[in-house]
Amino acid sequence: MEAVMRTEIPGVPLSGRGKVRDMYDLGDALLIVATDRLSAFDFVLPNPIPDKGKVLNQISLFWFGRTSGVVPNHVITADASAYPEPLRPHERLLAGRSVLVRKLRMAPVECVARGYLAGSGWQEYRASGTVCGIPLPPGLRESDRLPEPIFTPARKAETGHDENIPFSEVERLVGAGLARELRARTLELYASAAAYALERGIIIADTKFEFGLEGGRLVVGDEMLTPDSSRFWPAATYAPGGGQPSLDKQFVRDWLERIGWDKKPPVPELPPEVVLGLRDRYLEIHRILTGRDIVR
Repeated sequence: MEAVMRTEIPGVPLSGRGKVRDMYDLGDALLIVATDRLSAFDFVLPNPIPDKGKVLNQISLFWFGRTSGVVPNHVITADASAYPEPLRPHERLLAGRSVLVRKLRMAPVECVARGYLAGSGWQEYRASGTVCGIPLPPGLRESDRLPEPIFTPARKAETGHDENIPFSEVERLVGAGLARELRARTLELYASAAAYALERGIIIADTKFEFGLEGGRLVVGDEMLTPDSSRFWPAATYAPGGGQPSLDKQFVRDWLERIGWDKKPPVPELPPEVVLGLRDRYLEIHRILTGRDIVR
């Protein structure tokens, strides 16, 4: 199986490389290319996951289209045959794993919605009874559904792990009015997506969004409701009181924990069964949520 670990587009300025995405500057627009790189615990793993970038790109496009009436998004086109001339020779590489988007002035916070108690939220709750400083009822178990979804923002880190922050810090960073709008749009998008997914047998336990400003308008960008940015649990096997089977990146995190990796270099190689296991999960969640296979 062919995989794309890194892209190079001669003659087109590279704007930056994230853990997973390569971004190219086209003047008044950006090209975002989703590679098959995989990150976990703030490290890029040595193995690519075939088709992963296409899943991330195409599931994001599905959600951008589905929620465009809730919050506008940054998409111009994902049709590689319609990209500007400098990109045309690379159509085969870009098809299915890239999108041309409008430039935004990005908010410096990750906008996380949580409907269930998991991950770092569960760890904080066990220690203090709160999540991002938000008090929760006593006696909740791991993976319990919360009384209502909550907004738990994080400060974006240039390196290392994003840091959970209270809402007051979001107000300080972006102003009270924009902070309230970020919270409202995050919870609105989550509620809409969670209801849709549950009809298809999937619980969205939590997810993160990124927003930017285009003029004075709030726009959602980057990725959206992917298995890299969300916890997807099969509703049929949901049983609070412990961790849940997942159709997302948690499968690899769990393997790394089981082998006792200390989260320091060198980053371990993934065995073939873990690579294929994650690939199968990504393809499956795309198929369940969108009702179709990825376009290759």
